[in-house]
Amino acid sequence: MNKSELVAAIANESGLKKTEAEKALEAFENIVTAELAKGGKVQLVGFGTFEVSRRKERDGINPHSKEPMHIAASKAPKFKAGKALKDAVNV
Repeated sequence: MNKSELVAAIANESGLKKTEAEKALEAFENIVTAELAKGGKVQLVGFGTFEVSRRKERDGINPHSKEPMHIAASKAPKFKAGKALKDAVNV
């Protein structure tokens, strides 16, 4: 399912117009992005949690040249599924 299909499904499920559903989805994306950028997390009970994972700096190997290289510390967004979502998928 891509974004336009998701917008259509939200509109169908909620009774909103497609433009309203798209605005709601974009608002959700913006809010989650802003909260993760601040280092926070967004927890939707039963669905899951969006949070930031911190990766330590480390040494690695360039797969093309086989040369050693330094990999800087970074942050990455992470989603952890909630119990209700896991149960729904594993029916």
